[in-house]
Amino acid sequence: MNFAHLTALIRKDLTIEWRQKHTLFGVLLYVGCTVFAIYLMSGQPETKVWNALFWITQLFVAVNSVAKSFLQEHHHRFRYYFTMVHPVSFFLAKMIYSCVLLVIMSLVCLFLFAGMLGMPVQQVGLFIAVSSVGSLSLAAVFTFLSAIASRANQNAALMAILGFPLATPVLMMLSNLALKAIAPVYQPGWWQLAGVLVLLDVLIIFLGVILFPFLWQE
Repeated sequence: MNFAHLTALIRKDLTIEWRQKHTLFGVLLYVGCTVFAIYLMSGQPETKVWNALFWITQLFVAVNSVAKSFLQEHHHRFRYYFTMVHPVSFFLAKMIYSCVLLVIMSLVCLFLFAGMLGMPVQQVGLFIAVSSVGSLSLAAVFTFLSAIASRANQNAALMAILGFPLATPVLMMLSNLALKAIAPVYQPGWWQLAGVLVLLDVLIIFLGVILFPFLWQE
């Protein structure tokens, strides 16, 4: 893996995102409209409902902003990249860019939730850390699925089929971790959930690094 290629690919994705601002602002508009619609329908919900709505919103933001990372690349570009860079560099560049993008969207979403739906969180720093780790987890999952779908004739349905068994346990663990951050008193056992979540993220990235070079050659 060449780190110069890695940084160049990340810079390329940032440049494309900046030139196609309608995609970025479209996601921001989606987040704002979603939170505002929730506010109109439920006002300021109770703590568990607030937490569930936050993570459901995070899921749809991830699908709209991260899942397109590989699917938006034309197959002719893949042939060009194949002659220029190592597949692991290409995969990790997409992964890093997706993680950064989704962390930013997560913070924006949390700010809007706090402004419109109230802020029932007692340990704000811990909740921000959980939401950031959750963004990294969702970004890892959907980048991995996007890589598989892009090499399977751009089959987005495959990503939906594979995404359900992967995204569901991640969301359940993140919801439970977030509830421990929302609680006013210390909740034991949170580190076990955090450890399982980190291991799952490492496993997904490891599988992507191993499998993507084989998909790359197809």
